[in-house]
Amino acid sequence: MYRLTGKALPGKTAAKLHSGEEGNQNFLRPQFWKPIIDSLAATVVECNTAYDGARNETAKHKELMKKHGWEKYFNIDIMDAEGPDLELPIPGGKIIRKDYVGKNLVRYDSMVVLSHFKGHPMGGYGGALKQLSIGCASSAGKAYIHSGGKQTAQEGLWGNTCGQDDFLEAMADAASAVVEFFKGNMVFVNVMKNMSVDCDCCAVAEDPCLQDMGILVSTDPVAVDQACIDRVYGSNDPGKAHFIERVESRHGIHTIEAAAALGFGSREYELTEV
Repeated sequence: MYRLTGKALPGKTAAKLHSGEEGNQNFLRPQFWKPIIDSLAATVVECNTAYDGARNETAKHKELMKKHGWEKYFNIDIMDAEGPDLELPIPGGKIIRKDYVGKNLVRYDSMVVLSHFKGHPMGGYGGALKQLSIGCASSAGKAYIHSGGKQTAQEGLWGNTCGQDDFLEAMADAASAVVEFFKGNMVFVNVMKNMSVDCDCCAVAEDPCLQDMGILVSTDPVAVDQACIDRVYGSNDPGKAHFIERVESRHGIHTIEAAAALGFGSREYELTEV
């Protein structure tokens, strides 16, 4: 499916994915992702979190990634293991005008964004746009997005410390910065499997409420997220009501709306089944 996009990723490729919080049962395992990561000779990249857990400090994060099996199969790079962060400008940002990402982002010429599409306690849903924004942000950058640009320290940060729509728009702003950094050398893979209303960052997550719906691949992060949302809404799965409630109660579609307004992707798409 990656090859069918016709996009060859040049140079050194980063594979951005979610390595799974300690205790989470739903994240997609290394063996699942191995074929595409191996085919690209990519390095698995992650960043530290801005909340307490097993991934908020580099040493603990590395140990958990080893426990989850990532180190067994791939080269690993925790991009914000050491500072200073890389600051990406967002001149057209609506909420934030800069994005703090792991400084090791500069090591890569291209990126494949491997997203586990599922719900999210704060964003409503998680897909390609969340991987680009919160996922690529350093620990300080995550706090910056969650606070709508008001703080970079994680102390006292829990949830969103700004208005919900401001947070969603800040995510879209941050995503645009990473897309601009790679200047089109990106491919986005969204896997609709193990779809809980909770994120892989939750140590205690609900079990999946939807049946698996396949894999979507695109060179447009906005389109691929929109297509996944549309598949959920258009399905006959009785569990969709629970999932949709999570998305709508957090106004999750607004991230897609804000990203489309920034112009780095489109909500319009053509779906080709293979």
